Amino acid sequence: MKCTKAIIPVAGYGTRRLPITKAIEKCMLPVLNRPVVDYVVQDCLRAGITDIYFVVGAESTQLQTYYGHAAGLEDYLRAAGKEEAIASIQPPANVSFHFVCQEQNGQYGSTVPVWLCRKYVEPDEQILVIMGDQFFHRTDGGSNAADLTEMVDKSGARAGLLGVPVPIEEVEKYGVIEKDADDNYVRIVEHPKPNEAPSNFNNASFYLFDSKMFEYCDRDMNLPHTGEYMIIDPINQYVADGNTVKVGEAKGEYLDAGTLEGWLRANQYMAAQS
Repeated sequence: MKCTKAIIPVAGYGTRRLPITKAIEKCMLPVLNRPVVDYVVQDCLRAGITDIYFVVGAESTQLQTYYGHAAGLEDYLRAAGKEEAIASIQPPANVSFHFVCQEQNGQYGSTVPVWLCRKYVEPDEQILVIMGDQFFHRTDGGSNAADLTEMVDKSGARAGLLGVPVPIEEVEKYGVIEKDADDNYVRIVEHPKPNEAPSNFNNASFYLFDSKMFEYCDRDMNLPHTGEYMIIDPINQYVADGNTVKVGEAKGEYLDAGTLEGWLRANQYMAAQS
């Protein structure tokens, strides 16, 4: 089955990056001359995705501007004899961008933006879900989105996720994946101690879901919660009911720009590649 849709959640306030995120949306923080989220978008485009659903905050404007036309800027570049720069500011071709608003109404967590997009997925479709503040740099021109959809399709399953190995002494920072001998998802253990971790395989928050997963998201969103609505809960129930989630390993250098340290490393790493 060919997957043509992706959800990229970017609605958070980015409180870990204040004060700069008071003025710049977290997903728009630059890694070199591009916003971090654009590296995720480019991976999707290489996989043939034609519809991207950004889940944005109510005050979001910068993402819409970045992926829109800038006629005034184009006119200026032409008048200034800088026509060669015009291609760099054109919106990507052959893809439609959609913006779904996530109100700050007390419901928060990774399930919420997925659930908000439930009406955009037909019963026979799959959809990617990729967080917008991290990415993988690949030197082979490949796409992790394409690899994930191909892996799931070949397995006969309908859902999957990607992980990335981390040093065992760092597993306490992450949600760690446990999988069986056939690379089927068993569970995720959040922030385990190194001697209690089922693996050193960090959940990369890079998912492929079928429409059935949205039934579990809807069920979870209608349960009383005192904290975050975590996408791991619907996934766990999906698997508990006999469905399969395949686990694969993402390729490339994992760059998490959600923290100041990670963002600095992403810029340093990408600068070294250029």
